[in-house]
Amino acid sequence: LSFIAIILYRNYRQKIKTNKILDSQKVKIENLLLNILPAEVAEELQKNGVATPRFYKMASVLFTDFKGFTKLSENLTPQEVISELDVFFMTFDDIVEKYGLEKIKTIGDSYMCAGGIPTENDSHPLNIVKAGLEMQAFILKRNAERAERKLPEWNIRVGINTGQLVAGVVGKKKYAYDIWGSTVNVASRMESNGEPGRVNISASTYELVKDKYACTHRGKIFAKNIGEIDMYFVEKEIDQ
Repeated sequence: LSFIAIILYRNYRQKIKTNKILDSQKVKIENLLLNILPAEVAEELQKNGVATPRFYKMASVLFTDFKGFTKLSENLTPQEVISELDVFFMTFDDIVEKYGLEKIKTIGDSYMCAGGIPTENDSHPLNIVKAGLEMQAFILKRNAERAERKLPEWNIRVGINTGQLVAGVVGKKKYAYDIWGSTVNVASRMESNGEPGRVNISASTYELVKDKYACTHRGKIFAKNIGEIDMYFVEKEIDQ
């Protein structure tokens, strides 16, 4: 009886140990998913094995891109390039989280985020403009620090557009939450047609923020399958 009791006790202890290891691994997997997917998308993926693509009638998309990045990187070591990008993108991550936006991805030296997804809300146009302005403010501060060390400036263009899009998870080996639609393409055009140090927004975003931000009309650009689109520089917040 004593021998059996010892075996049962050892099995019990081993079971507790195994459960602790499994719980620890589960937490690590969940945290990893939350680093690459929105919380509700990660939960759906764990529960059902798939995440259903969703259509959003209204969302805002922001793109950033560094001016002359190729030329800048030619004079730096790979480690220096990654280190500097890491500083910028980690700060952008904090800004995106601050304003309740969703980071989508980085593509080389470009950063992409969106508002109004995966949880729909009405505040995303204002929040994403605030985020864009804060990103530019950080770049200005960072360049002042670099100037003191006789280092070249890193400047970004910021483009924003608001409209309908589709969001979902693609891939089966390396999950990626992504967004598609003409709204995304126009946001990219807003960035590429912007200027360093400025936040360039489309007419659709302008109509949603014009009561809160003074903006300067810049003219029109042509977008494939859409036609001509008005562009505006965001100047400053309007005193209420």
